[in-house]
Amino acid sequence: GEDVKPFTPEKAKEIVMSLQQPAVFCNMVGDWPALRWNVKCLSAMLDGKMIQFRIGLKTTDLVPQFETSCSYVKATLEEFLAWSSGQPSCLSGPFSCFEHSRYWAYADYKYIAQMFEDKAEVFQDVRWSDFGLPGRSGKESTLWIGSEGANTPCHLDSYGCNLVLQVQGRKRWHLFPPGDTSFLYPTRIPYEESSVFSKVNVANPDLKRFPDFRNTTAHVVTLTPGQVLLVPRHWWHYVESIDPITVSINSWIELDADHEARVEEAITRTLVCALKSAEKPSDGDLWLNPTEVEATSHEINLQYLNKAVSAYFKCQKASMSEQAHPSSSGAEQVTSTSCKRRKRQVSCEPEGSNLLTHGSTSKGEKFQKIPFGPHLIQVLPQSQDKSSMDAGAVESDNGDHLHKNEGGHFEKLPRTRKQLVTSNDCETPAHPLCSDSSPNASQTALSTNDLLDCLLNPHIIRLVAQLLLEKRSV
Repeated sequence: GEDVKPFTPEKAKEIVMSLQQPAVFCNMVGDWPALRWNVKCLSAMLDGKMIQFRIGLKTTDLVPQFETSCSYVKATLEEFLAWSSGQPSCLSGPFSCFEHSRYWAYADYKYIAQMFEDKAEVFQDVRWSDFGLPGRSGKESTLWIGSEGANTPCHLDSYGCNLVLQVQGRKRWHLFPPGDTSFLYPTRIPYEESSVFSKVNVANPDLKRFPDFRNTTAHVVTLTPGQVLLVPRHWWHYVESIDPITVSINSWIELDADHEARVEEAITRTLVCALKSAEKPSDGDLWLNPTEVEATSHEINLQYLNKAVSAYFKCQKASMSEQAHPSSSGAEQVTSTSCKRRKRQVSCEPEGSNLLTHGSTSKGEKFQKIPFGPHLIQVLPQSQDKSSMDAGAVESDNGDHLHKNEGGHFEKLPRTRKQLVTSNDCETPAHPLCSDSSPNASQTALSTNDLLDCLLNPHIIRLVAQLLLEKRSV
């Protein structure tokens, strides 16, 4: 029948918990009332409620547009609709300073529980129970509303995997595997709990400053209404709206195995706050993301660190007890809470695996069990050509070119571009001393941010966390 979904909740959860590469679920949400949540519908539901929009320029700069470099306005969805369609009435409204042809607007990270706190009945319009997450609804979900060009800088989430439903318009996702972390030049400035940003504008990379970006393997897909994208743990992503108006709903799936990542985030917060508060503040040093209200004190940060460590060992103890007395369900336990921007990331990895990567021994076996096909489409690697990469552009796949291979799986049609691999095994510093990196170039003084880029590198923080946990366990 028409109401029969391609996967049972149990099977969908199994896929979400085991799949280690991005994939798109199709035909799973056709009966969700939230699928009707276009901007006009949301505008009527919110009835004039003011929302904060992030404003950015439609440019092709080599530098990412971090949230610290954006403008912000508060407006209703009705005013956003009028502005995005270029109506003259916007000349005197909240968007009056921003010409529609030159700017984009993004109402991002809007928690549905806060937006509709007086209309709790709308929470049930979002039904993540179809993905084996009983009780998870719009209350644990986030709403994203943007105009063409609105984007999120390339970053990875420290916690959880991510399920994203596209409601209106299309969004293009550039995803990179955890193994590409060093090629993406990770940074914690601007600082935001749970997000590691890339210094590279992946839509227009500066290959002179970031040459190792050539070694990345981009997985690009265009998400269309009714589709649900799975973003696995530690996958980097840059997301851009490509239609005049887009609406998305997502939920970060928190896992008990996130406790080690919480320790890592506590270490990061302690170090960044301590070092940045020790130096004389500068008006031009916008190191704290707008989502972080203020820098917390050293005492509070140490309390958070100790609580994270205690929670880690409590989880370990519970896990050992679970192994001794296994329940009927073999799936990982999912926590029931969802905190602002704390996208809980699984951080327990197979012994001997590389940092921030999955073990590869059982990868082939797992993929044989994954039912790829018309209802679950792999987001496959995009090939790259040296000439276009050197020109400073990453080709965007429109996500519509799918065909069946010999195994019956759906994949993107092959491109003419080839993957680049450099012959140099040495990692290039994230901050070259000058643009041409020549040995004779004049050196510049190292800053606190340069030091933090090294100290807070995900690999270093992972090692420190492990040493701290070993120290506590003795």
